[in-house]
Amino acid sequence: MNFDWSKYFNAENLENLIVALIIIAIGTVIIYAIQSLVKRLLPKSMSKQRQMIVTRLINYTGYIILAFVVIAEMNINLTPFFGAAGIIGIVLGVASQTSIGNIVSGFFLVSEKSFEIGDVVRIGDKSGVVYSIDLLSIKIRTFDGLLLRIPNQTVISSEVINVTKFPIRRLDFNIGVAYKEDLRRVRELLEQIARQNPLCLDEPEPLIVFKEFGASSINIHLGVWFEKANYQAVKNSVFLDVKETFDREGIEIPFPHVTLYTGEVTKPFPIVKKEDTEAKG
Repeated sequence: MNFDWSKYFNAENLENLIVALIIIAIGTVIIYAIQSLVKRLLPKSMSKQRQMIVTRLINYTGYIILAFVVIAEMNINLTPFFGAAGIIGIVLGVASQTSIGNIVSGFFLVSEKSFEIGDVVRIGDKSGVVYSIDLLSIKIRTFDGLLLRIPNQTVISSEVINVTKFPIRRLDFNIGVAYKEDLRRVRELLEQIARQNPLCLDEPEPLIVFKEFGASSINIHLGVWFEKANYQAVKNSVFLDVKETFDREGIEIPFPHVTLYTGEVTKPFPIVKKEDTEAKG
C-alpha cells in the first residue's frame, strides 16, 4: 500500500508550517519579553511567591494563546479530536485524582501564606529552605544541599513550622550545673553572658528558668533572643561563652555518674582498682 505523502506535504501546507514556526519563535520571544517587563514593574515589596505566580500566569496564558494562533494558522480541524478527548478526559480524570487534590491544596497554601520562597520551614521530620511552590508540590533545599519534593496534599495535612516567619526568634540552651553550685551566682553569670554577647538582643530580655533537679545536675533553661539571620553565629558564640565562663569561674558542668551508698550513716563506697588493692596488701 502506497502512502500519498503529497496530500500532506504540498506547497500550501509547507507554507503554513513555515509561518507557524515563525509565529512560535516570535510568540516565544514576546512571552519572555512580557515576563521580563512585568518582573521589573512589580513592586519591590511583593513577595517572591506572588512574583512567581504572576510570571507563571503570564507564561501559561501566553503559550495557550500561541497554541490557538498556530492551530488557526495551520487550518487544523479539531473536530475528530473532541470525541477522543472525551474518552481520554475520563481516563485522565480517574487517574489524576491525586494530582487534582495537590492542585487544590496548592491554592490553599498560596492563599494561606504560611510560608514563602526563601523561608526556613520544618514539615514533619524534614527541614530546609523553601525553593519553589508549584501547582502539585513544594520543593525544599535541605541544609545538606539536597532537593526535597513534598506533595501539596502532604504539606496541607502536616504540621508546618515556619522558622523564619518573624524577624527575631529565641534560641534555647539546656544547661546542667552541679548540686554544690550557688544558683544565684550561676544565674548572674548567665545574665552576664547574654548581656555581653553582641548578637543577643536586650529586648525581649533573656529567659532563665531553673527547670528540674536532674539525676546528676540541676538543669537550667537559657533562652536568648536574636535576629533570625544570626542563628548559627548565636548558637556557637553563646555555647562557647557558657563553657569558657563556667571554666573560668569554677562552675562544674557535671556528667552522669554512679555512687554506691547504703544509707545515712555510711559514706559512699570508694571504687579502688585491683592493682591498688594488691599493692596495699
